[in-house]
Amino acid sequence: MQGVQDCIPTVMGYVSIGFAAGIVGNSANLSMLEIGLLSALVYAGASQFIICAMLMTMSPPSAIIATTFLVNLRHFLMSAALAPHFSTYSLLKNIGIGALLTDESFGVAAHRIAKGLPLSDRWMNGLNVAAYLVWILSCLAGGWLGSWIADPEAAGLDYALTAMFVALLVLQLYALPSGKLGHYATLIGYMIIAMLVLSSFFSTYMAVLLSTVIVAAIGTVTDK
Repeated sequence: MQGVQDCIPTVMGYVSIGFAAGIVGNSANLSMLEIGLLSALVYAGASQFIICAMLMTMSPPSAIIATTFLVNLRHFLMSAALAPHFSTYSLLKNIGIGALLTDESFGVAAHRIAKGLPLSDRWMNGLNVAAYLVWILSCLAGGWLGSWIADPEAAGLDYALTAMFVALLVLQLYALPSGKLGHYATLIGYMIIAMLVLSSFFSTYMAVLLSTVIVAAIGTVTDK
């Protein structure tokens, strides 16, 4: 139950973005069943928006699959970061945890780690499953009401995800010992610089992936 409770701060973000994803799915002429399956099987906000956009432009399946894979490469990094905390659990349990891991649930888990609290499979599954169900229901609600709301950006729904990540970052920084705030502020600065530089040479998604790897390596080496 604690995992479910810890999911509550991110629920509004899931609801608003899921609602927007459902509206976009409706605009792409997907049925309610297709919107539900897309939400349950892909379970990734950015990817669902991209898939709907590519479907509307009649892109080939190979291009849709390749693009979705590239966008979600960051999940390798997030899973690898949490893996040491679940090394005592079976492969099947780890697959279950990893399959439902999202940016938001990773942020909540990272906040818990920063507070010095342990991670367990029951806590992580509570967090993941609660978020998963809220996401699917939100997408279905958006698909159902999509005929009346053609532009989710007009209602500010597109900003909800950004606002949620800012809140998660603030919570994580607040939980850090005061001596480490300077170190983390420096790493955030490195991340901004890396993104600005790499975005000139790579796509945004690849720039995010490479910047994360580089800054994570710097953080590991310089952490005291």
